[in-house]
Amino acid sequence: MALLGRIASSVLAGQSPRYLLARSFCAAALEAKEIDKLVKNNKVVVFMKGNPEAPRCGFSNAVVQILRMHAVTYDSHDVLSSDALRQGIKDYSNWPTIPQIFINGEFVGGCDIMLQMHQNGELIEELQKVGIKSALAGEAEGDKK
Repeated sequence: MALLGRIASSVLAGQSPRYLLARSFCAAALEAKEIDKLVKNNKVVVFMKGNPEAPRCGFSNAVVQILRMHAVTYDSHDVLSSDALRQGIKDYSNWPTIPQIFINGEFVGGCDIMLQMHQNGELIEELQKVGIKSALAGEAEGDKK
């Protein structure tokens, strides 16, 4: 809807709507490339509201707490710092909500999926696949015995 508003404003100002559309699509493509680079260059990436020291929503906070329990080092990006990033990550993953977690370049999901993976031990397994030892790995092995 914001794009339509900008197109209408540009037409009223005498500018070509084609130029604005082309510029918007180029910006979206650039954003997707940047996101792709972030996701592929880090083992664990979290796109969240706020940052790990100060999450700005309960779901982002829950993901931070889960990763903290596992003692996972991860790359985080505050989607509230940029409208383009917030929309760009939703478009990139084709997932409508924040936070979004990527492990080894693959989209894992959001808070609910992370919580489920944490509870059933799947998160420990996924982390091990990429060479990350969870601080909870020993506890999970003890539960199986």
